[in-house]
Amino acid sequence: MWKRRKHVSRSAPAAPELCDLCARTFPAEEAVRGHVADSSAVLPGDPLHDGLRRVTACCEPHLEAVRAAYRERPFVQEELWAGKIGRVLTSGRPVLTMTELACRTGLDEPDIRRAIAWHNERRRRLDG
Repeated sequence: MWKRRKHVSRSAPAAPELCDLCARTFPAEEAVRGHVADSSAVLPGDPLHDGLRRVTACCEPHLEAVRAAYRERPFVQEELWAGKIGRVLTSGRPVLTMTELACRTGLDEPDIRRAIAWHNERRRRLDG
């Protein structure tokens, strides 16, 4: 009679991390991480951290350089709002009214209109 062999679970090697500054790969346990303000950062399942981007570096000096680069970028509130609107429009049930969109994004109607205007102007600049 044959015996079944127990499955031996092998631990998969951890995926390497990538430095956001120099693009060097290194083991995950050596990563230096932080958050930076970024109006383009809107995560699908994490609305509490909208406007914050997680960054990874291979060392403290590189993390500080990444932070410095993000400090020089403008934080555009309309970009953040447009991202929130996009997330609502592409997930869950369809939005039928401006009131419903305001409730689901946490924005008020003037801010929604400003975000839409910003988005449309940006598209015109990129397409033209």
